[in-house]
Amino acid sequence: MDFKKINIITGHYGSGKTNVSVNMALDLAAKGEKVTVVDLDIVNPYFRTADFKELFGKYNISLTVPTYANSNLDIPALGFDMNGIADRDGYIIIDVGGDDEGAKALGRYRKVFEKYDTQMLYVINRCRYLTKEPEEALQLMYEIENASGMKCDGIINNTNLGSETDSNIIHGSVDYADRVCRAAGLPLSAVTAKAEFLDGIDKAYPIKVYVKKLWEDFAD
Repeated sequence: MDFKKINIITGHYGSGKTNVSVNMALDLAAKGEKVTVVDLDIVNPYFRTADFKELFGKYNISLTVPTYANSNLDIPALGFDMNGIADRDGYIIIDVGGDDEGAKALGRYRKVFEKYDTQMLYVINRCRYLTKEPEEALQLMYEIENASGMKCDGIINNTNLGSETDSNIIHGSVDYADRVCRAAGLPLSAVTAKAEFLDGIDKAYPIKVYVKKLWEDFAD
């Protein structure tokens, strides 16, 4: 996957944005790069990059979160000095809340992003109920673009079914992702999945599962 100075990760609820963001940050850090992760997900309190503070600390990844993220109040409030964040050395990964509601927060900083080498990547998951068809995924992408005032630059195919994901699911999503890309006029930036499911897949980007469903945590 190609990285820009600022990498904005957006998509539908449950598409796996946060897990992709976590993997990108850890990948860059493992290569010796300086990384800052910005948690702009003020919509979903259950799956946020703010929950990975300890893990990021082990790899010297800087984490910036909404004012009350992970507190007992749990009422997110935006107060980021995005200019200051963007001026930092290294790469910036921004995890945005789901759909157009989450993208509204992103739009507040659009003018900042325009000054830097920035890309906004749209994460798709064929197994999600509102994005099973390419047309549905495309419509949600347009809603995110309209809400943020920004345009997507690439598509990440993160099709998965949680712990039930297998090679057939990943390989079966290739045509779906290709249709989304062609309809959107955008390149496929990556296909993300566990390494063992990516044999023969173009633009493969192996990831690990760091973000689990609540019931999967209990099962462990």
